[in-house]
Amino acid sequence: MYLLNALIFISSLSFIYYGFNYFRSSEMKNEFKRFGLEKLGTFIAILELLGALGLLVGLKFVPILLISAGGLAVLMFFGIIVRIKVKDSLWVSLPAIFFMLLNAYIFFSVIR
Repeated sequence: MYLLNALIFISSLSFIYYGFNYFRSSEMKNEFKRFGLEKLGTFIAILELLGALGLLVGLKFVPILLISAGGLAVLMFFGIIVRIKVKDSLWVSLPAIFFMLLNAYIFFSVIR
């Protein structure tokens, strides 16, 4: 259980960082332009922040943990699809792959 809690904190803190960084960094906004998702950038950043907070709340309320981890895994799955579409390298796509797998692991560990 300790490992799972540590992974939840790692994922949560990372998505809090990425979510807030969207609002502070013009580079992040430019990435969404490059992806052709300029209009969805704010929405995606909010989903990341809600998912991160949901992971933390989910430490006490398991259904929220399942929704948050599952939602973040799906969000990262679509992030991988977008990266494939714009022909990003595997190296550049690794964070999305890592966070998809991490949140899928959290989801399936809890549901089991």
